[in-house]
Amino acid sequence: MSVVLRLVSSEAGDGGAAPLPSAPPLAPVPLWQALAEVRRGRRERAAHAAALDALAQAPTGDGHPVFVIPGFLSDATITAPLRAFLARLGYEVHDWGLGLNLGPRTAGRRGERLAAHFASLAAAHGQRMSVIGWSLGGIMARQLARRAPQHVRRVITLGAPFTGDPRASSVAGLYQLVAGQRFSHPDFQAMLRASRRPPPVPATSIFSRADRIAAWECCQEPAAPHTENIEVDGSHGGLLAHPQALLAIAERLALPEPLGAQLPDEPATSWWQLLGGWVAAQQVRA
Repeated sequence: MSVVLRLVSSEAGDGGAAPLPSAPPLAPVPLWQALAEVRRGRRERAAHAAALDALAQAPTGDGHPVFVIPGFLSDATITAPLRAFLARLGYEVHDWGLGLNLGPRTAGRRGERLAAHFASLAAAHGQRMSVIGWSLGGIMARQLARRAPQHVRRVITLGAPFTGDPRASSVAGLYQLVAGQRFSHPDFQAMLRASRRPPPVPATSIFSRADRIAAWECCQEPAAPHTENIEVDGSHGGLLAHPQALLAIAERLALPEPLGAQLPDEPATSWWQLLGGWVAAQQVRA
C-alpha cells in the first residue's frame, strides 16, 4: 500500500478568497465504519511511537504559543501526543482548558466562553497564537480566527468538517443531541455560512479520504492565496498522532510570522521524504 500525502491547495484566480458553493447533500458515513475507527486509530498511534526518530528531525520554530482544541466528546487526553510533540519542538503549548468538548454547551452558545479564555491567554503572552483543532475543535479554531484575527497567527485543522453538509458525519445525530443545537438552529446556520469562506489568517486543513467519522469533502479549505489542503492516509482519530500530519504541522508552525501568508509550495524537505518511505514500509509490513 502506498502512502498518500498530497498538497491539494489552489489559489483564487483573482488573488481573493473564493467561497465554496452550496454543497449538495452527502450520504452520512455509516456507523459501522465509524466503529472500525477505534482499531485503526490505535494502530496509527502505535506507529507514532515507532516514528520518534524521524519526528525528531522536524523543524523547530520560534517557540510562540500554540492553542490546541480537542474534538467532540474528547478532552486534553486525546490531544496529549500532539501537544507533547509540539512542546519538544520548543513551543509553549496550551490545551483549550474547558474540559470535555460538548460543543456549545462547553464553548458557549456562540463560542463566547472559548473566545474569552483564548483572548486572556493571548493577552498574557502579548503575541499572536497559532491554533490547532481536531474535528469539532477545528471548526472552533476557524471561528476563533474570525472572531479575533488580531490574536491568531495561523489555523491548522485535522479532520474538521467545517463546510459542506453537516449531516455527512457518522455522529451528526449524536452531536445535535449532546450539544443541544440542531443543524437548523440560526446560530449553527450562521456559523456554516461563515465557514464557506476561508479564515482571515493562514489556514491549513489536514484530512483523509479514509476518514470514517467526517466526510473528507467537508474538510476542504476554500481556495485562497493563504489556504491549503493536505491529504494523508489515516483514520479520523489517528490524525492526531499521524507522523506525516505531525511533520506537516511542524513545518507550518516554523514559518516566520512576517511570512505567515506564504505557504510552502510542497513538503519537499528530505526529512519529509524519509518519513514517507518509513510509513510506506510500515504499511507494506502490515
